[in-house]
Amino acid sequence: MTDLDGPGDPRARRPGDGPEAVAAQIADAVESLTALWSVAAQDASLRLSLHQLRALRALEAAPGLNLTALADRLDIGLPTASRLCDRLAAAGLLERAPHPDTRREVQLWLTAHGQHVLGDVAGRRARALATALAAMEPAERVALSRGLRGFLAARGPGIPRVDGAERDAGPDAAGPTGETDPPDGP
Repeated sequence: MTDLDGPGDPRARRPGDGPEAVAAQIADAVESLTALWSVAAQDASLRLSLHQLRALRALEAAPGLNLTALADRLDIGLPTASRLCDRLAAAGLLERAPHPDTRREVQLWLTAHGQHVLGDVAGRRARALATALAAMEPAERVALSRGLRGFLAARGPGIPRVDGAERDAGPDAAGPTGETDPPDGP
């Protein structure tokens, strides 16, 4: 009887397979991915800071937020959020509109230009990532995909995403593209 991937599996006890060693490898990979993400964003038609991109992504995910809700999602102070929105509005990326029910509240909306810029950044990032994935062996891509699904499931539901919303990371949770299983090819 074989006990693969169980407590008796010798592959599970190699020195580089422990949680600390894998965490260090993931940290290196995240730094590399962050650099790839940053370069792709800086090559976009309009250069935006990380905070500006996060704000636009938050408004894309939850259109019509007010300034307080945006500041909460970005974990920044209200004055900082206000200045951030001033700059984004001046660049034509977001607009402010009065709340239909509350005169004192202002809603924030992406403009068509803001949506275009986010699409441009997302496309550039996807192409850069696809180029890196294409350099991997197919079996490595499958293992990476499986490992990422396992990581998302293990970290559990209720952990905030980058845009501030909570993610249901159960086994049937869809990714950002709506797919449950990432494509296998390059």
